[in-house]
Amino acid sequence: MKFFKKCIKLFISIIFLGVFLISGLYLYAKMLPKLDLNKTGSYYLYDNNEELYFQGNGTSEWASLDSISKYVIDATIIIEDKGFYSHSGFDILRIGKAMLTNITSGSFKQGASTITQQYAKNLYLEFDKTWERKLHELWYTIQIESHYEKDDILEGYLNLINYGHGNYGIENASKFYFNKKASELTLAESAMLVGIPKSPSNYSPLVNLEVAKERQKYILNTMLKNELIKEDEYNEAINEELVFYGKKDKLNLNTIMYYQDAVIKELSEMNNVIETYMQSGGIKVYTTLDINAQTSLEESIKNNIQDNDTIQASGIMINPNTGGVIALVGGRDYNKSQYNRAISSKRQVGSIMKPFLYYNALENGFTASTSFLSQETSFTLGIDNVYSPRNYNNLYANKPISMASAISFSDNIYAVKTHLFLGSENLVDTAKRVGIETKLEPIASLPLGTVELSHLEITNAYATLASEGIKHEPYFIEKITDMEGNILYEHKDTSEVVLNKSLTYILNDLLKGTYDYNMIDYTYPTNISISSLLTHDYAIKSGSTDTDNWIIGFNPDVVTSIWIGYDDNKELGSNDFKYSKKIWANAIESYLKDKEVSWYTIPDNVVGVIVDPITGNLATNESTIKKILYYIKGSEPNYTQQVFDEYENNLNLELNKENDGAIE
Repeated sequence: MKFFKKCIKLFISIIFLGVFLISGLYLYAKMLPKLDLNKTGSYYLYDNNEELYFQGNGTSEWASLDSISKYVIDATIIIEDKGFYSHSGFDILRIGKAMLTNITSGSFKQGASTITQQYAKNLYLEFDKTWERKLHELWYTIQIESHYEKDDILEGYLNLINYGHGNYGIENASKFYFNKKASELTLAESAMLVGIPKSPSNYSPLVNLEVAKERQKYILNTMLKNELIKEDEYNEAINEELVFYGKKDKLNLNTIMYYQDAVIKELSEMNNVIETYMQSGGIKVYTTLDINAQTSLEESIKNNIQDNDTIQASGIMINPNTGGVIALVGGRDYNKSQYNRAISSKRQVGSIMKPFLYYNALENGFTASTSFLSQETSFTLGIDNVYSPRNYNNLYANKPISMASAISFSDNIYAVKTHLFLGSENLVDTAKRVGIETKLEPIASLPLGTVELSHLEITNAYATLASEGIKHEPYFIEKITDMEGNILYEHKDTSEVVLNKSLTYILNDLLKGTYDYNMIDYTYPTNISISSLLTHDYAIKSGSTDTDNWIIGFNPDVVTSIWIGYDDNKELGSNDFKYSKKIWANAIESYLKDKEVSWYTIPDNVVGVIVDPITGNLATNESTIKKILYYIKGSEPNYTQQVFDEYENNLNLELNKENDGAIE
């Protein structure tokens, strides 16, 4: 009995202490300066011309409560926080009920956040879910409740929450979805919009209309049960056929939100800036976005994929001189899928790994003329371990071909022979040098790209080639300032020279051979189909596996990469391989239109020689194919040069792993 009485006293003491502390917090909050809810937590994104292209949290069009449809207000309160006008920021009974439900069900099925709590959380970007973050939310909830009337809080909440597709606030959402003001929304339209914030990527009618309508029906039914609407209003709303607008008045790009997501991801890693941001009146984020580049990428993808609703695409453009990402498309339409394939997905890269192999070969004494026999080959890598790669369409020269030819035709036999001759660890080391951070295994098929890499990762590696051997870290944010212009963060150049400039020049010139008619022999250069679309010089490499199709190309000004594939890793059909190259050509040509474009300057220690590019031998009067190839002075071919013989030169084919699958 004594123990029981002690427990009761302790319990009462804890309650008393809790009430005292909470009352003290509210009193202290009341004494602090009033938060400016129209500014706090707002963030503004600017492109590389310092033009505003996105305004989040602090909405561009603030709608007063009396200019918002009563249906929106009633539906929001009954769905999100029925006791909104009676609690002081926290609904204790609702919290207890939610805890009990979650404990009995063994899962987190029910939440208990009030409108004020959600408002406090959404005033600031939800970067993490730490306990420290939760305490911040609780404190801001108390501050808001201490200084503002309920109508002010509700008004701020409705002007802040995310309604999907980059629309923050009910006025923006109303114009985006229905092309009308928030005051003009019907009951059916209001219920549809109120259903979105719980999960914008799932409940947007532009993403999944069937699921969105089920959510709308649930909201209308809840309003009916709580006597907020009558049965005839319910029936009329259920049967109302909604017409969706789905456009923005300015900068109506379906893919720009993919770029914004990448910016927010980078911002989330800047903890010191976040803290300043949370406590200030907002921040301005100046990004590397080039609207012309973003438009070129989006329109090219849209115009070239019109006959396949299920295939996906992603694209990236990088300024190789800085590492700044100037455009990024993570999917065909952000309205339909918010998954950002450009930064979140890893896919097999195919033959776009080969340029790093050939740079390593040049570094180890190979030249554009170094030749291997291209024929169907099986490599014995150990006991009971035979690797038999194949060329695309099983086409082989059945004769020695030069490195220039191997690059132009993407010859897999030549690549594997080079890889094994040099030693498989060399390609791993070169890949690390150019910025590939994924751990690579020194397997025989590595140059054929059976490894999975992210789109941004492989594109930035190519940017190292495009910058003549200077590696930059890819980035999206140039600087961040507060609303008064005080700099909170500024990007610092961390570039380093990782490749030889002269060898990089030679490699980049060889990559021009992938669309050169002078290289036509037993087969065609891999990118000959887009040669007529190109008005400038580019270094280009394409690559394919059964499930992924890539093309990456560049000049001194921009690196552009395109990926095509299915989200479920379904094998590509024969018609699916046609998309990437035209998308790439149209995008880069559109972006560079009316720009002054140049090619790289020949280094002093590099010399051009007229050769037969198929054999690599010096051209003669009898040569039917002639082309200038480049060499380090002293390594160029002469009339006594013999074709490299891999057997006489003791080609070492020992390796203990295999993994075939690449087809180009």
